[in-house]
Amino acid sequence: MQQLVQGVHHFQKIGFREREELFARLQHGQEPEACLITCADSRIVPNLITNSEPGQLFIVRNVGNLVPCYGTSNNDELAAVEYAVVELGVEDVIVCGHTGCGAMQALINSLEASGPSRTPLVMNWLRHADATLEIVREHYGHLQGKALVNAAAEENVLVQLEHLRTLPVIASRISSGRVRLHGWMYKIDTGEVFYYESETGQFVKFGDATVIGGAGAAVAGRKRA
Repeated sequence: MQQLVQGVHHFQKIGFREREELFARLQHGQEPEACLITCADSRIVPNLITNSEPGQLFIVRNVGNLVPCYGTSNNDELAAVEYAVVELGVEDVIVCGHTGCGAMQALINSLEASGPSRTPLVMNWLRHADATLEIVREHYGHLQGKALVNAAAEENVLVQLEHLRTLPVIASRISSGRVRLHGWMYKIDTGEVFYYESETGQFVKFGDATVIGGAGAAVAGRKRA
């Protein structure tokens, strides 16, 4: 904790001063370039991964980068996305998963679990990844360990993109070309970021000159081994 307190002092003395003009502009409001939905995992630092500054990303975080379908009892994430799109004018919405995801490991472990869970609230939340679990059952029985967890993390990104489409304002703006959805995967051990390419149905590594459109038909177009 002391290290965090020291970090606050360092920011106030140095970090803030280095960006003083930026923060002076930001006090008048925000105009983020994208809404990024990602995991609460402490190893994921969106501004570091994207080399972005304060004010560029409207970030929504939770366990497993999940997006409950519209009309469920959990609308917090959708409310945040709705605000970003309607009030802030965001046109790009990204769901970013990552390798070694503990939420996906818990989801997989639930297949063989017996007895009450030690984390009932987490397991209740993970029901928003039920479709991910079914896809894993059907297509990835040949995988184990890290490979299975990472496959689940990729599939989960696509499932959550489909959930996003259930939000009326997203569906409407996708149809009129005013919103684009993107699926990303962050590889923790290498720092690489992959984007879902609907034309190939695969996650493709970002290159120096990568220019991408929307995620397209997410789950339907997925290519699996």
